[in-house]
Amino acid sequence: MWGYLSLLPAFLAIWATTSIWTVFAIAVVNRTVNLTEGIPYISLCGSYPPQSCIFSQMLNLGAAMAAWICILRYHQFRDWGVRKLFNQLILWSGLLCALGTSVVGNFQQKNQQATHLTGAFFALFVGNVYFWLQLFLSWKMKNLPQPGAPWIGPLRLVLCSLCTILMVTMVILHTSLLRSASAACEWTVAMLLFTLFGLLAVDFSCLEGCTLCLQPGPSLSQQPDSPISLKPQPTQAL
Repeated sequence: MWGYLSLLPAFLAIWATTSIWTVFAIAVVNRTVNLTEGIPYISLCGSYPPQSCIFSQMLNLGAAMAAWICILRYHQFRDWGVRKLFNQLILWSGLLCALGTSVVGNFQQKNQQATHLTGAFFALFVGNVYFWLQLFLSWKMKNLPQPGAPWIGPLRLVLCSLCTILMVTMVILHTSLLRSASAACEWTVAMLLFTLFGLLAVDFSCLEGCTLCLQPGPSLSQQPDSPISLKPQPTQAL
């Protein structure tokens, strides 16, 4: 049975895909990028207004959804008996991916290139590591639940492998000044990562919902020494 939480990864994949292609379309229409010179990088399409504003807002919302998905995935792994240290490693790699996505949107390439590239590294490279760690976990723990069809696991392996190959190719092509081919690799990597996030809908299909629990601190959990001390004292008339 598919619960409402399974809609979150699917919506993120649709949202992220719509975001970058909307920014691309606006950049082409207002001619801030020239397709006759080659395929532009995603960052170049979102570097100039007005699409830079849309780029920032949509990536920030996407990063928030990605962070929430990573937190849900962490609690799911915890309930499945995954060791805390490795589970936290997966969580932090996912949160760094979300943080990098937000940095990419807020620090445009033409304004803060170093910061922008750092965010892109976290969003793309660390994002790929996030899914590789989950694949390693499913291989290491044979008794780990595997929701969905049997081909979901091999599909994730293929997508992660393609991501890794294309990212290495992207860097090599960029350093070789083959920017158009490098940009094509970047667009493909982004779409593959969106697909990997969307596939988490299969894993969340077995979740009916989530509950927020607040635990009081030690000072609040202790009972007061005397109930009388809690009663309001009568005020003295002047």
